[in-house]
Amino acid sequence: MTNPKDIEKDMRYLQLLSNSFPTIADASTEIINLQAILNLPKGTEHFLADIHGEYEAFQHVLKNASGNIKRKVNDLFGTTLREAEKRELCTLIYYPEQKLELVKAQEKDIDDWYHITLHKLVAVCRDISSKYTRSKVRHSLPADFSYIIEELLHERTEDTNKTAYVNEIIDTIISTGRADDFIIAMAGVIQRLAIDQLHLLGDIYDRGPGAHRIMDLMENYEHWDITWGNHDIMWMGAAAGNDACICNVIRLSLRYSNLATLEEGYGINLVPLATFGMEAYKDDPCEEFMPKFSGGAENMDAKTQRLTAQMHKAIAVMQFKVEAQLYHKHPEWKMEERDLLSHIDYKTGTITLEGNTYQMKSCHFPTIDPANPTKLTEEEEALMHHLRHFFMLSEKLHRHLNAMLAHGCMYGIYNGNLLFHASVPLNEDGTLKEVEIRPGHKCSGRALMTDVGMQIRSAFQNDTPKEEREYAVDYFLYLWCGPNSPLFDKSKMATFERYFINEKETHHEAKGNFFTLRDREDICDSIMDAFGITDPNRHIINGHVPVHVASGENPIKAGGKLMVIDGGFSQAYHKETGIAGYTLVYHSRGFQLVQHEPFTSTEDAIIRGTDIKSTTQIVEMSSHRMLVADTDKGKELRQQVAELKKLLYAYRHGFIKESEKKHH
Repeated sequence: MTNPKDIEKDMRYLQLLSNSFPTIADASTEIINLQAILNLPKGTEHFLADIHGEYEAFQHVLKNASGNIKRKVNDLFGTTLREAEKRELCTLIYYPEQKLELVKAQEKDIDDWYHITLHKLVAVCRDISSKYTRSKVRHSLPADFSYIIEELLHERTEDTNKTAYVNEIIDTIISTGRADDFIIAMAGVIQRLAIDQLHLLGDIYDRGPGAHRIMDLMENYEHWDITWGNHDIMWMGAAAGNDACICNVIRLSLRYSNLATLEEGYGINLVPLATFGMEAYKDDPCEEFMPKFSGGAENMDAKTQRLTAQMHKAIAVMQFKVEAQLYHKHPEWKMEERDLLSHIDYKTGTITLEGNTYQMKSCHFPTIDPANPTKLTEEEEALMHHLRHFFMLSEKLHRHLNAMLAHGCMYGIYNGNLLFHASVPLNEDGTLKEVEIRPGHKCSGRALMTDVGMQIRSAFQNDTPKEEREYAVDYFLYLWCGPNSPLFDKSKMATFERYFINEKETHHEAKGNFFTLRDREDICDSIMDAFGITDPNRHIINGHVPVHVASGENPIKAGGKLMVIDGGFSQAYHKETGIAGYTLVYHSRGFQLVQHEPFTSTEDAIIRGTDIKSTTQIVEMSSHRMLVADTDKGKELRQQVAELKKLLYAYRHGFIKESEKKHH
């Protein structure tokens, strides 16, 4: 019951609310509207992780809504259309422009084809939009056709009086030559409505060639959020001007011979690096630095491969130097022993690690002064300055990272699910580990994730005090490879060892406690408790570590409480994982894990109608259909209803006068 005292307390707030709902009728209409929304089925959430620049595969998974559209087409036309026709229809929805071209080249009676196709598209769209309010559907309609689509969606063709009306609309669309535009518009609406919210669990960047194209797509995407991954953070560090991150970004791009993102995507000029690499390492075979063939290297001639290897070595040596400088600058990180250049005996070509001496594969370092191994040469200094300049001034890179900052965080909590990319640092006994993220400032669990997120943001804000900002920029390196970083959480990153030492034991990176304990239900429960998630049906959802399905590993761990969905979009992992990625789909009936086979190409999808073969593994189905009322959004809406009821009371009891002014 509303109490007059409450009203007096909330007066200022209610006055503000009365501006939006100036009359009793306005406020009560809104209450009815919100109550109705609460009873709709919950929208479909999609979770994807570790896309690693594989734009084509990612785009296809969005377009087919991880098989959701195909499921709808099967449900609608399962008995009335042949398999080939259903496939045709799906391809048209995914790639309307390209498919229309093909159809027009083959189809004899195009008007007839248009007529049948438009009716089918209206049926699919009607089905997919049925769980949303009219206003939400209206919001996703393209301006040109919004009125017509709305009419078609809400008219029932079974009603004989209306059949002629619907047919007439469709005939007119065809006769006025708008059929192509209309099909493209409809396909867009179906794609948009098939996914209500997209959650990305980090690592858009690295390896694959199309990270910038993925970010172009995301900039204009409606409902999405991201929990940052270690590769995203490294790119952020590079854009913030951290030299070690800049070197790492370039090194990985050269290693996978993928320069498209750097050069074409962000206009970063690598010519100075090529000139320097050719000069400094002209007599060096650079064998350890030949590009990996999983990227674009198989199509490279020997000359280009050699140049790539020289550039790769040049940037790697610079990276080892600038990283070591940061480890000495920040002794609180306790990473000084990772200055490996100081452990080399340059005369004998050996290196001493943890008391053992190893022969190095090669020891040809013309730019290193053995007396001061971490110092950059003048040429390296000048080159570093160049590269830093390009990263800090690339407008497009900063625009993309701003989108990441606007839509992202270190962790997310949505509808009882805790999302983070890699780990929450733990002690051996499974309790939350305290991590010192700035000198004298220790925190763990939720506070750690929040504070790291704030520190990342402070690197990009102009009003951050100079020392703090400088520390935040340096810290990106710790986040990338520091032992207690929630984005890394291993004993070391053995980059140097993998290049220069044959002995495998030196390559071992011991995983942090989270990764050894995460299979236990009690551990997952205590992490969720620490993040304040009380939902009875709660889960942790992660990416980061590829699931080796081929060797029998299961993505669902800890009795269903943890789901690891890095199935490896990245081509580099397909051999290991045996699959090409997962999508976790959470719709009103529960969770489904969809496993994708490797994607061939967009071209194949258009011409042959090959879809990603997705097999569904049911994870958990709920006993009742989940409604909006059962979600976070539901809590928000119920709160709004309670406030509007107070406003009604205030109007009825004369605390606030109804306004004459109607909405403009």
